[in-house]
Amino acid sequence: MTLTTRAAALLLLGLVPVVLRPSGTTVLAWLLVWLLAVAVDLLLAASPSRVRLTREDAALQVRLGESVSTSLVLENTAGRTARGLVRDGWPPSAGTRPARHRVSVPAGERRRVSTTLVPTRRGDRVADRVTLRLAGPLGLAARQRSVEVPGRVRVLHAFPSRKHLPSRLAVLRELDGRAAVRTRGQGTEFDSLRDYLDGDDVRSIDWRATARRRHLVVRTWQPEQHRRIVILLDTGRTSAGRIDDAPRLDAAMDAALLLTALAGHARDRVQVVAGDRRVHARITGADRASLLHDVISTLAPVDPVLVESDWGVLASEVTRSTHRSLVVLLTPLEPAAIEEGLVPVLPALVAHHRVVVASVSDPALDRMRDARDGSEEVWGAVAAERTASLREGAAAALGRLGVDVLDAPPDQLPVRLADHYLALKREGLL
Repeated sequence: MTLTTRAAALLLLGLVPVVLRPSGTTVLAWLLVWLLAVAVDLLLAASPSRVRLTREDAALQVRLGESVSTSLVLENTAGRTARGLVRDGWPPSAGTRPARHRVSVPAGERRRVSTTLVPTRRGDRVADRVTLRLAGPLGLAARQRSVEVPGRVRVLHAFPSRKHLPSRLAVLRELDGRAAVRTRGQGTEFDSLRDYLDGDDVRSIDWRATARRRHLVVRTWQPEQHRRIVILLDTGRTSAGRIDDAPRLDAAMDAALLLTALAGHARDRVQVVAGDRRVHARITGADRASLLHDVISTLAPVDPVLVESDWGVLASEVTRSTHRSLVVLLTPLEPAAIEEGLVPVLPALVAHHRVVVASVSDPALDRMRDARDGSEEVWGAVAAERTASLREGAAAALGRLGVDVLDAPPDQLPVRLADHYLALKREGLL
């Protein structure tokens, strides 16, 4: 049971007779009248337990920054009209609009109410209880009940770097021969046979096929495909640092998604692993058509964990296969974490694989280094210079081990990683 503002207003209205006839009898009489009105209104209110609540589309997906609607169906099985408010409870980060709905459901009928969700954070958002408050005909009192109506919305990564995908796919088409002449060289593999034409490289003549067909036949080549690409996402404590009001992990995911989409179109075998002391997500690109969607959906609920990453556990995901791979380690370039956790496992990886370390840098450091207006900003610039120097030292140490290091701001790292992949593919270094 709940009381409404009308009940409070009615009680305050009793001040009028009390002023006109100030006595205890007047106060008691008005209280009895008020209690009787509230009791009658409560008895005439429909019972919330007689209203069935069901949710349409209990599991939804939406990209971060976009909106999605979820609907509740109210079925009134009582013998009187159910009037009141219904609140569809979601966490604040789900961005519910509106939070409450006014409903009127006649006896034996159904009504549908829709709530728009505009999530502000990536991950799974689970619905809380649905609260139904049905008021009486006088609007003085209401019956209230909260029930669990399961609902979940998975908020996918916004993937802002997808705008760069068409231009990189054009470069890829040139590499694999759809927009350029196929030539033999490092990083290419046999494609097909065709008749010899004037100007063809005589070294490409296939003499066995020539003998069978009794005219000159040459081999054609294409860039190597079905290379193995392993992307390791560090979800440890260093990935929880915020850059431009977003975790470092989100920017690293953006770079991983662009590389996944590009490598999938290149028909390379892509594996994405996210973890710290244990593996939280593992996606293998068996189906190229659904690879990107699977990676986005699986990585959506993965959040940073405030523990030190165990690179021995993550590196074991690479060593499961003996095939040479391009291993991309998406981890912050923090000197202490790199020296103690990553450096010990790198020699074994570099000996068998091509290793790239991609790190998200903080643009705020560059702004601090350029600020010189006051003593406080000067000391901040000194701290920023020291941090940048330590990061450069860590990058140099990784380079001496044979690792390619990419350190760029969130909006540039996906593009630089994709361009580095294309450069390796062009030079046949995969």
